[in-house]
Amino acid sequence: MSGAGRGERPAVIARARLTGVDRLDPFGDDLVDVHLSGGRIVDLAPAGALPHRGIVVDADGGWVIPGLWDHHVHTVQWALVAQRQPLHETRTAREAAALMGAAAVLEGDRRVGTGFRDALWPDAPTLALLDEHTGSVPTYLINADVHSVWMNTAAFRREGYAIEESGLVREEPAFEISRRLNAADPLLGDRLVRGALDRAATRGIVGVVDLDMAWNAEAWARRLEAGFDTTRIRFGIYPAQLERALAEGVATGDALDPDGLVRVGSLKVITDGSLGTRTAACSHSYPGDPHNHGVLTVAPDALADLMTRATGGGLSCAVHAIGDLANSHALDAFALTGATGTIEHAQLVAHADIPRFARLGVGASVQPEHAIDDRDMTDTIWAEQTAIAYPLRSLADAGANLLFGSDAPVAALDPWAAMAAAVHRTRDGREPWHPDQAVDAATALAASTGAGSLARATLVPGDVADLVVVDRDPLTADESSLRATEVQATLLAGRLTHAR
Repeated sequence: MSGAGRGERPAVIARARLTGVDRLDPFGDDLVDVHLSGGRIVDLAPAGALPHRGIVVDADGGWVIPGLWDHHVHTVQWALVAQRQPLHETRTAREAAALMGAAAVLEGDRRVGTGFRDALWPDAPTLALLDEHTGSVPTYLINADVHSVWMNTAAFRREGYAIEESGLVREEPAFEISRRLNAADPLLGDRLVRGALDRAATRGIVGVVDLDMAWNAEAWARRLEAGFDTTRIRFGIYPAQLERALAEGVATGDALDPDGLVRVGSLKVITDGSLGTRTAACSHSYPGDPHNHGVLTVAPDALADLMTRATGGGLSCAVHAIGDLANSHALDAFALTGATGTIEHAQLVAHADIPRFARLGVGASVQPEHAIDDRDMTDTIWAEQTAIAYPLRSLADAGANLLFGSDAPVAALDPWAAMAAAVHRTRDGREPWHPDQAVDAATALAASTGAGSLARATLVPGDVADLVVVDRDPLTADESSLRATEVQATLLAGRLTHAR
């Protein structure tokens, strides 16, 4: 890749290849020039057929594809991971506690770790164990699924929470702890967000759906004022801010800036827990705990009321539903209210509910890497469930619109990893997990763009020039090759946000 640098606006992407299953162009595998003007594609022509004027990016035979999106990111929490102690590889509670005892003390006199998965640990987290290793420094370990936080006594006292012998807080109390930690230094958070999204551009990302648990309009207005211009943003609104949004007349699609870079997204409602915390609302109980079917954190009537008010105010809805019971209630609420939007996660879905996504026009905002991360937990914790776990192929075959994301920081923000997990259902050389639920590469690529799997993922003149140049064809790459895709350039409305 040569000929232009970050921030420049090339007039031509030269010597590129096109890909896609629904192509109508005549070029096949031949090299083409992609001509750009005014932030759009104005022509696709055989390489060298038209004069090159202005800045030229030489694709050197690379493939040009639509810009990629991550449809589920907790942006500040994801960016702050760079400062926090990683716990992804810990195999016991004692190991995690010992790591935190040696972790750096952050500004504000606290230690924060992230990414532990205790569901299959042989020992249980306890307050006493964490206190033994961390002493008087307030210490917080955030579960990989963000639905629980393990704290020591000093942290409980600092936060004003009643002390639990397990040291664990779950669901809304855990979310509140994360909100407090994330809001500790907004300007630092903004710098880290900008840096993280700059790095995302190196993976081909042109847009993210930001579902931070905050009044995101204020944060994004502040970032725009500071010069943020890397990524398209659609930001969520939570029930605690719904009345404010309605009073201010905030509606889905409204832009915060003249260029429409940052726009209002959906009302985000979390209706159940998670697999890892054993709180996802399911039709069958969890192993060894016959009275535990998970939790519905929002009752069906309350969910319908929230969605009715949001819809009346012009807001679409993004409903977190992981267990099959939660998914059924979420679909019922979409049917009852006429709301538009998505179900976030859809990790366990009853057979009868699969076709309802398409019938109701509800998008399935899913995170394919979760299936690979959670395969052992799923096979253990959900072994007795009768619904379909991570049903990507079933949803696609039923006509649902798939929208891929990472739920970062739960999984890495990497669209190539998401596509590889969706197509190949494996990682690290293991046998594919439930390969019957794999989708084809064309579906995965489309699901990784802004409009989702039902939209066109080929390029034609007139398209907005949100583009990515990569070193291999994503429709033919194998699992390891797809994960290793190198992005040569990323363009946002024709402006380079990344160039190698």
